[in-house]
Amino acid sequence: MVNQSRFLALLSLVTAMGLIWTSPTFAALPTGNAIKDPYTILRNALPIEQKDLRDLQHKLEDTSELVRGSRWQSITQATSSSQFLLNRKKNQILNEIPKERKEKGEQILTSLKQNLENLNELANDKNKSSFITKRREILASIGNLEALLLKEEFPYHIPKEYDQLPRLLGRADVSIETSKGVMTAVIDGYNAPLTAGAFIDLALKGFYDGLPFARAEDFYVLQTGDPEGPEIGYIDPETNQERNVPLEIRVPGKEETLYNQTFEEVGLFTETPVLPFGTLGTLGWAHSNDALNDGSSQFFFFLYEAELNPAGRNLIDGRNSAFGYVVEGTEILNKLDINDRIKSIKVLNGKEKLMQKG
Repeated sequence: MVNQSRFLALLSLVTAMGLIWTSPTFAALPTGNAIKDPYTILRNALPIEQKDLRDLQHKLEDTSELVRGSRWQSITQATSSSQFLLNRKKNQILNEIPKERKEKGEQILTSLKQNLENLNELANDKNKSSFITKRREILASIGNLEALLLKEEFPYHIPKEYDQLPRLLGRADVSIETSKGVMTAVIDGYNAPLTAGAFIDLALKGFYDGLPFARAEDFYVLQTGDPEGPEIGYIDPETNQERNVPLEIRVPGKEETLYNQTFEEVGLFTETPVLPFGTLGTLGWAHSNDALNDGSSQFFFFLYEAELNPAGRNLIDGRNSAFGYVVEGTEILNKLDINDRIKSIKVLNGKEKLMQKG
């Protein structure tokens, strides 16, 4: 049960940041999904529909609990089942990969088969450390295979009213250098194209370089992106007006992305978004408490606190846009405070997916 004094302290902080809240209930918060690994979240968020590959991915991800409990008989059964699944469905998976990527897919599938055999041997040997390392390697390969299934055309509709905003039509990797060290993040433009597009656009402009953390709250957020001077967001030099980005959230299984609507407003009280605030280092877009569409440049790193964020359902899912995840260097987040700053944000790859107009 969430400690009420800490909850109320957090509620006060969030209200001050402009997030939208309803009256809290301290008992019976929904349990939801316990996925907290950013790579797993990002794999699940890819817009693909290949059931066999998804089944293989989830079968291996589900061994996490078994490994923690050293349930080696069940782990061996799972790895054997994964081998059987791949052998039986390999051709079906390959047939769904576009022709120009099929050779790469075949190479990954061949490597995957050998790695699954190795994983099964490690399970039989009850080698926990090596098993975890090998499984991570296999899941990365599955993610690469799933990426080959992505269609050329962007899978989701972006309303025409946002045609003047930049959008990221895919994913990009960024290096975030702070005064305490360097982190790497994956920015997801599939599920938050306008939010990710604004962030990548500003990173390429050097907008964030040198900016301090304007808010650093233990167990909640680190916020930055407030430019020096009286402005609180990015001023578009063409219009001399602040550029605003709408609240943008994708719901699993829904065709249309939600724009400028919170989950509460549409009756989704227990839903988990495609990009949840579910792990340390989730990147979120800030907006005021006056409007949902006035986010401009300020963003925050979510500091996952298990006690205050029930698995799969926390206090800001459905109220703010998540647009990426820190995948390397998350330990730096716990060292940063109000006296630190962003030194630079560099786009490592994916900048060609940034489109300036719809």
